[in-house]
Amino acid sequence: MAKNKAQDDGSWSKLIRDIMVILLLVLGIHSCVAKPFYIPSDSMMPVLRNGDRLIVSKYPYGWSYASVSFHLAPKTEGRLFGKLPERGDIVVLEHPVTRIDYIKRVIGLPGDTIQLTNGELTINGKPVKREVQPLLAIPVDPNLPSMGSSIDRFITRGANGREMLELPIVRETLPGGVSFDTIDMGPGYTTDDYGPIKVPARHLFLMGDNRDGSADSRVDTSQKGLGGPVPFDVIAGRAEIISFSTDGTAIWYNPLSWFNALRSGRAGTDLRPERSSTAK
Repeated sequence: MAKNKAQDDGSWSKLIRDIMVILLLVLGIHSCVAKPFYIPSDSMMPVLRNGDRLIVSKYPYGWSYASVSFHLAPKTEGRLFGKLPERGDIVVLEHPVTRIDYIKRVIGLPGDTIQLTNGELTINGKPVKREVQPLLAIPVDPNLPSMGSSIDRFITRGANGREMLELPIVRETLPGGVSFDTIDMGPGYTTDDYGPIKVPARHLFLMGDNRDGSADSRVDTSQKGLGGPVPFDVIAGRAEIISFSTDGTAIWYNPLSWFNALRSGRAGTDLRPERSSTAK
């Protein structure tokens, strides 16, 4: 009987060791290589939608305390093998104060002077190229728009009776030739006028693509914004690809609903922006 008990104790201790090894491997992969990320809002529309699931790579910019998943690392200065993002990259970061995960686009690099006037972006004294695009029509679903979203005023009803979002799109081209679509809901928003402000060394200026509905570097931390340029050390990784996207209709106890909730055409979307080698 004593021998069987010793064997049982050994089995339990081995199981616990195996579980610990698996957890450490998962934490290591999440922190050093890549992790999944869920989009919970409309601040990065039209490129990203509430309900998108992404793959975020951890190594392109080196590693800092923010790279460690689940916010387990204490806040410290410095970055191992640090490499600055490029303008236009979509990055995941820890909020400098609350440590909540945010996702935004890199607009300003260290030394850049950033200014917005009537919603038009200027970098280093040069207006960013803006091209008005046709309205973007997106079906309304339980995940879109988010509750309390500023884009809900663009809901219309299509000929088939289905509710649609018809969004005003402006395509921007940053210095260096990176292009991407933004939502510009027109004048009258507090974030339309900002700066000028010079981005300090080892800092980045971040904005959401939904320019009138994003708590980003233009917004004070008291309003859940980033409160200006953020330290490079808060960057956790780079958004790479959409793995899949759901419309919010899935029921956890009904596996069939999981498949029915998948949005078509979203999986596999590359999140690296278009870059023109001829632009300056």
